[in-house]
Amino acid sequence: MCSPENPTDCSFTGAEPEPPPAGEPAVTLRDIATFHPAPHEYTAEPAGWAVLDLPANAVADAPTVTRSGSLFSRPVDVRFHPVAYRWVYSDGGTVGSTDPGATWADLGQREFTATPTSHVYRSKGEHTARLDVVYVAEYRFDGSVWRWIDGTLTIRGMPQPVLVGEFDTVLVTGPCTTHPDSPGCG
Repeated sequence: MCSPENPTDCSFTGAEPEPPPAGEPAVTLRDIATFHPAPHEYTAEPAGWAVLDLPANAVADAPTVTRSGSLFSRPVDVRFHPVAYRWVYSDGGTVGSTDPGATWADLGQREFTATPTSHVYRSKGEHTARLDVVYVAEYRFDGSVWRWIDGTLTIRGMPQPVLVGEFDTVLVTGPCTTHPDSPGCG
């Protein structure tokens, strides 16, 4: 199973790799290094802050990316498919997943509930978090059939600031008597 801790096991369900035709070079990840996707940020819930000892949710926004250019003096398209995600936290925590995660609303969950991509900060203060994305890649010359490239490519994200603090109260959408499922109620 694919995981950010062991990306060599990553695979993408798609067309079977087809060997290049005679006379066409085999393309490697090293050959397409200049085509790589840009680092991706992620959506944090809450955005830019977290409550000490409560789950903070993380959602990756790393779509399939296609880049065009020239390789071996030929027009080429290179397509990158995300297959794994790794959130790295400055407090030493990491969360790895083959799923990009989802917002609490999309999951039908209350805010500050644990998700497969959430993280709990155990110390207050200024922290950072980043998203690393593992991709598989495929290429095609001159609009020909897509061919897979062996291996995976990990794009390291840029750290995003997270302010972690203790809170005695949380803003709610109204009185707890009429909105008992709101954060801070119940």
